[in-house]
Amino acid sequence: MRLTIVAATGGIGNQLLAQAVVAGHEVTAVVRSPTWLPEASVRVVRADLSAPDPASLRTAVHRSDAVLSGLGARSVAEAGVASRGTRALIAAMRTTGVRRLVVVSAASVGTVPSPGRPNPPRHNPGDGIFMRHLAAPLAKAAFRKHYVDLALMEDLVQESDLDWTVLRPPRLLNRSPRWRYRTADGQNVRAGMFISRAHVAHHMLDVLDRPETIHHVIGIAY
Repeated sequence: MRLTIVAATGGIGNQLLAQAVVAGHEVTAVVRSPTWLPEASVRVVRADLSAPDPASLRTAVHRSDAVLSGLGARSVAEAGVASRGTRALIAAMRTTGVRRLVVVSAASVGTVPSPGRPNPPRHNPGDGIFMRHLAAPLAKAAFRKHYVDLALMEDLVQESDLDWTVLRPPRLLNRSPRWRYRTADGQNVRAGMFISRAHVAHHMLDVLDRPETIHHVIGIAY
C-alpha cells in the first residue's frame, strides 16, 4: 500500500514510519526537518504544517492509497498546527483524489466545544468516575489550547467528504508495545488511562484494512 505519513518525525509518526516500512508499505514521509528522519528507505517531502504550502502537500499525497497524520502541537506556542495543517491536507487530498485519512486526536476532545459541536456532552460516555471528575478536568485545564485545536481539527475531518477515521488516545507513553490494547467505538475506553505511541501507530495501520471504521471516532487505551 502507498502511504503518506504526516509529521513522520513526531512521537506517533516515528512509530508509524517504522512499522509501515517493516510491513512493506511504500511510504512518503512529510516532515519539517528531514535531518531527524531515521529511515533512509522512504520518499521525503519537506513541509511546515504550521504554514502549509499547498503544492508540497499535493506532491506528498499524490497517488497515495491513504494518509495517516500524527500532527499535533508539541508546545503551547505551536497550538493551531493541527487544524491549520489538517485543513491544508484535506484540500490536497481532494485535489489529488486521495480519500482515506486516519488522524490522531485525544481522549478529552469529545467534551470540548467547537464550531461544529458547540454543545458537546459534559462527560465522555466511556469515562468512569475518576476520569470524569479528576483526570479529564485536569487534562483539559492543562492542555486547553491543544484540545481546542484538536476539536477544530476533528470538525474539519468529519465535515470533509473523505473516508476518515479519528483515533482518540489518552496519555501517551513511549513504552514498547507489549500489552494488549482495547478500543471503543464512539467513546473512550472504560478505565483507559494510558496507551503507547507504538500501539496507536499499530491501530492506525490496522484500520486501513477495516472499512467498518470509516466515519468513526475510536477510543484506544490499555
